[in-house]
Amino acid sequence: MSTISLLERYGRAPSGAHVACLVCRACGHETPVEATNICERCFGPLEVRYDYEEVARRISRESIAAGPSSIWRYRDLLPVDLEETEPITLGEGFTPLIHARNLGAELGLRNLYLKNDTQNPTGSFKDRVVSVAATWAREHGLTTIACASTGNLANSVAAYAAHAGMRAVVVVPSDLEPAKMIGTSIFRPTIIAVDGSYDDVNRLCTELADCVDWGFCNLNLRPYYSEGSKTLTFETAEQLGWRLPDEIIVPVASGCQFVKHRKAAGELIDLGLVDSGSRLPRFTGAQALGCSPVATAFSGGETTVVPVRPATIARSIAIGNPSDGADVLRIARETGGVVASVTEEELVEGIELLAASEGIFAETAGGVTVAVLRNLARAGRWEGDETVVAYITGAGLKTADCVASRAPVLTPVPASLRAVRERYAGLIS
Repeated sequence: MSTISLLERYGRAPSGAHVACLVCRACGHETPVEATNICERCFGPLEVRYDYEEVARRISRESIAAGPSSIWRYRDLLPVDLEETEPITLGEGFTPLIHARNLGAELGLRNLYLKNDTQNPTGSFKDRVVSVAATWAREHGLTTIACASTGNLANSVAAYAAHAGMRAVVVVPSDLEPAKMIGTSIFRPTIIAVDGSYDDVNRLCTELADCVDWGFCNLNLRPYYSEGSKTLTFETAEQLGWRLPDEIIVPVASGCQFVKHRKAAGELIDLGLVDSGSRLPRFTGAQALGCSPVATAFSGGETTVVPVRPATIARSIAIGNPSDGADVLRIARETGGVVASVTEEELVEGIELLAASEGIFAETAGGVTVAVLRNLARAGRWEGDETVVAYITGAGLKTADCVASRAPVLTPVPASLRAVRERYAGLIS
């Protein structure tokens, strides 16, 4: 597939501007930089438009390497002016890219890598996007940051608001996993628990955003917030020696981060940051069968997504009406990727397989990603030498209840060497 350059796609922004405006992904209409996420002309999603000529003058591999070991090393491709404001950061990003030799051997993939975002400050990739959103909000005079969340985003918003001295308001489904509720409440935000699904929560927040002067990360701050997702792909390329992998597997909820990874890859190519000859990776999406509207549309050859009622333990990606679902379908097809789903049993097996083979305890979204990876490998998608990267986006202790029943029942042994030898005769010679 040929790549249209970013300058050709977006045109040249005013000279000297790092962030020029917002642009509608659907119709191309330009909007001034402000707290909004919907095109006033066609109601399409808004994207940040950069002046890529200005960015090209400022950014290089050397300037990136001289930056901090966090997402802010890529500041020239993030929508805040760090000459005017300090980033709100807890050290998010630059997480390990692990060569998964054990899991790869089991799946027949010699160059399988795992981007381990369980290592972020609150245990998920959401720290990346919230760091950007909170920084933009403070830069533009907002004092309250808020969100609709299935858990991970609430954790991040609460933590980053506490660090910044800002007020946090998080709106969540009332049946959220207990660990995620604890991981949010410890930071003392205002928590609004709603009797309903995430889609109900999101609709409520859309109404709230019209009534209050708050920065909602995934609503009126969405164009800026979502840019933080790009840093996963920036880091992956840098950690691979400034080359892009052949395929990237991403869990799909709203589809927002999937879209941003495609944008990130295009930026790396067009700015000459990756090795010459680098091509776009194939982008593959992973969903749980109990909430798989994008995978269903992909398998049916559809270009639009029919909303569903979520029924899965993978709550962090249980969005039945994904806002960017149509763009996920388009990107997957254009790059040669797929969007697939797995059962509840398979996702739990994915969690166990990842933990037992590579020592990474992932939440349910990670189990979905690994299970889709396993199924595609078994179906013969790869020959074996391709570089494949799976994004593991959240830590397992947040959803430990989902695998609790799989833990063995332990019978205590007396505290004597003789008793241990008798019980474990096959282990101790």
